[in-house]
Order: sequence, then C-alpha cells, then structure tokens
Amino acid sequence: MPCLILERAAVTMNLLIAGLILFLGMHSARFLFPALKQGLTERLGPMGWKGVYSLVSITGFVLIVIGYGQARLTPVWLWFPPVWLNHVTALLVLIAFIFLTATYVPGNRFKAMVGHPMLIGTKTWAFAHLLSNPTLADLLLFGGFLVWAVILYRVCRKADKAAGVTYPKLGVGRDILTLVIAVAAYVIFAVWLHALLIGVAPMGRA
Repeated sequence: MPCLILERAAVTMNLLIAGLILFLGMHSARFLFPALKQGLTERLGPMGWKGVYSLVSITGFVLIVIGYGQARLTPVWLWFPPVWLNHVTALLVLIAFIFLTATYVPGNRFKAMVGHPMLIGTKTWAFAHLLSNPTLADLLLFGGFLVWAVILYRVCRKADKAAGVTYPKLGVGRDILTLVIAVAAYVIFAVWLHALLIGVAPMGRA
C-alpha cells in the first residue's frame, strides 16, 4: 500500500511538472525563444502559430489543474505555517490584484513604474501563496510561477531598456480607476470565486 501511494504521488507530481513546463514554456516563447517562435510562425503562418500556442497552453493548464488537484488529496507536507501568515498572504494577493489590473488600464502610474505589471503581479501572487501553502505540490506550482516570472521580468525589462521603451502616465484618474477595479475584483474573488473555483475559502480561514 505505501508503494502504491508513492507511485500515485509521483504520477500526480509528474503531471503537475509537465503542465508547468508546457504552460510556462509557451508563455515564455516570445521572449526566451524568439528564434523558435519565429521559425514556427514562418512555417505554420500566424494563425497556425496561434493555434499551436493555444493548444499547448490549454494542455499545460489542464495538466496543472489535474496534477495539483490530485496532489491535494495526498499532500506531502513540508512545514506548518503559523496562522498569521494567512493575513500576510491576503494582503500580498491584494497588491497582486492591483498590478494585474494595471496591465489593462492604460496610462496608470503602476505600469509606468514597473513596465510589466502582469509579471510583478504574478510574482507577488506566487510568493504570497508560498507563504501559507506548505505542501510539495504548492512548492512546485507557486515556486514554478515565481521563478518563471522573476526570469521573464528581467528579460522584458532588459529588452525595454535596449529598445528605449517607456510607459506613459496619463493622470491620477487612471490610478484611481486601477485601484477601484483591483479592490472590487479582489473582494469578489476572495469572498466568492476562490471557494467556487478552487475549493478553499480564504476569508473563512482564521
């Protein structure tokens, strides 16, 4: 029986790792593997490349969901975080929502400050969840996203500097709009959607 449990755990971890490689690899192709992307685009055409990109990304995402979901059934505990870290996680996720929202609101000062707020938001989200989720599957999932976002952010900022790219600030109204949307989205997700989609109610934890 212990051998069977270990085998199942290894399979679920392999699914999770494979999903992360596929999903994060495809989302890195434009920046980390430009020659490969260019070659496939020339061979398959723009629509063909988008089809491959979508298919591989969806496959990776499905494997992540399956692997992580199965791993939660037989968790491998690495440590036992104190309860107060849940509150730190909640605060950091709110900050992550602000940067994620800044990706889509043009002319806000958050994007002007960091250049690639989606990656900053991803780093913050991943680090926040590492603090209060102590299993091996959590380490692989959130650690994988954290390492990916750190590397890709450095690559993107280096490319911005080389190309002289800057991001404009179009007034405080854009900043207020970013904050209002982010806080509203955070509340909706934390209070309702997180439990519905992921099965964990973060606002219900002490």
